[in-house]
Amino acid sequence: MGKELSKKQIGERIANLRLSKGFSQEDLAKSIAISRPSLTQMELGNRVVSLSEMQKLSIVLGFSLDEFMTKDFLANQSLKASSESHDEVIAERISVPTLNINKFKNVLLYILEHCAGKPNVGETVLYKLLYFSDFNYYELYEEHLTGAKYKKLPYGPVPQKLDAIINQMIDANQLQRIKTEFKGYPQKRYLPLEKADLTMLKASEKDVIDKVIEQMSDWSATAISDYSHKDLPWEVTEEGKDISYNLAFYRELPYSVRVYDEEENN
Repeated sequence: MGKELSKKQIGERIANLRLSKGFSQEDLAKSIAISRPSLTQMELGNRVVSLSEMQKLSIVLGFSLDEFMTKDFLANQSLKASSESHDEVIAERISVPTLNINKFKNVLLYILEHCAGKPNVGETVLYKLLYFSDFNYYELYEEHLTGAKYKKLPYGPVPQKLDAIINQMIDANQLQRIKTEFKGYPQKRYLPLEKADLTMLKASEKDVIDKVIEQMSDWSATAISDYSHKDLPWEVTEEGKDISYNLAFYRELPYSVRVYDEEENN
């Protein structure tokens, strides 16, 4: 069999197989009778996979144990997958966010309705409120809220295409941009000129956004930037790259918004 695979390589292979077969972490963990945090640790390469777990995984994910341990396993799997376009579509749907512009505009208006009057809520704070709303929702429900992509930039996560969306909203008289100063620094702020269309937001979405607003909307730009820098998805992403939503499942307290222990006991 040649060189033994490392825990990290085994974890990556399991994660790749899980996504290609369209399983959520929760579904796969349940089907092999382990807790979701255990599967997370397994996929990150922090936990040894026992032989009996490996056998269960091979049945659920449909692979041969002998093939799994070979050097070219993932390359061979991707060749097989190319003929299984259905599986590829499922994997893409799970892992690739698609921006819902209308939803994004309404989330932005909803946040501004509640926070635009606060002197600390300039562009920097707004970006972080959007980021935590999106990533907290994904961690809780495994679905995208706005589907915006966030890039890792020095001051924290920044939603892509935001400038274009904001300019559209200014042209449509939905928003007004004002330049002010806050504590001696220039600041860009946005005022909502219309209310968010609440029919666009599910109760669960509104609930997640409300909690983010309640927790963070009074923080200074420095405080919220520092906080975002310790959030695992931002922390482990390379500078200038997109932040993967799936990293939200690897968060720990105080960032994690799911109570995994309660789920395990149910």
